Amino acid sequence: ALDAALRAGVVSGYIGFDCTADSLHVGHMVQIMILRLLQRHGHRPVALMGGGTTRIGDPSFREEARQLLSDAEIARNMAGIRRNIEPFLRFGDSPTDAIMPNNADWLDRLGYIELLREIGPHFSVNRMLSFDSVRTRLEREQGLTFLEFNYSILQSYDFRELLRRHGVSLQMGGSDQWGNIVSGVELVRRTDGRQVFGLTAPLIATASGAKMGKTAQGAVWLTAERVSPYEYWQFWRNTEDGDVGRFLRLFTDLPLDEIARLEALGGAEINAAKKVLATAATALLHGGEAAAAAAETASRTFEAGEAAET
Repeated sequence: ALDAALRAGVVSGYIGFDCTADSLHVGHMVQIMILRLLQRHGHRPVALMGGGTTRIGDPSFREEARQLLSDAEIARNMAGIRRNIEPFLRFGDSPTDAIMPNNADWLDRLGYIELLREIGPHFSVNRMLSFDSVRTRLEREQGLTFLEFNYSILQSYDFRELLRRHGVSLQMGGSDQWGNIVSGVELVRRTDGRQVFGLTAPLIATASGAKMGKTAQGAVWLTAERVSPYEYWQFWRNTEDGDVGRFLRLFTDLPLDEIARLEALGGAEINAAKKVLATAATALLHGGEAAAAAAETASRTFEAGEAAET
């Protein structure tokens, strides 16, 4: 049914980003590239800022509750995340131009009794307790607070609100969001009698099994103030041999036939493919000039033995 909808006309699809830090990191790149891919194929990407839901924090598969942030911290983080996402999408007023709404615009105005009466009857506590993301927390010493337990309800409410306000009929996210997404699909079906869709992507691990985006130095952030364009380029240059083709497909816009040629390179030649990956990925985030400068610095440093100027 989703395939048919995508072929029939413009589909608006969203991914939510809670504002828990002032930057996203490489672990978010699959979701950002899904939004980019959606737009490249004639659909409308919606990057939802979680100005409201960040006040609770998503408990999905977390070992303990998130630290609650102040409104000022949330606003500062949101501004940083906006800057991370904007290079990847085209914003404007056409039917396929991206939009970036903030769920605080509707969640902040919700009345508690109103929410309970309208939305509460459509959620089964038994079913919510069956979600893996909830059950794993209940099985640990660190319990699940009532505050966090409400998160799935608010995410479901977001889906319905985005459908009503912006015609959004597709919610996407990492595989850890499956329970929350299904809850939103069900809420829309029960209250509005409409069919909407959910799509999840697996969390990415490297060929050696490590979590994508983690290094010995910590997370690979998308803001230049935390990780310079040169450091970002180096992260992609250090991709494991077995991941080169997969990462070229996921994290660049290169044509598939060119990717097939690059991943077929053997021996030391695979390093040329890694440089292409690093330059293409860096250009998407930081621009072509910064990517070219990073590649040139790396070339001087490692091939000519000069000191790096990072």
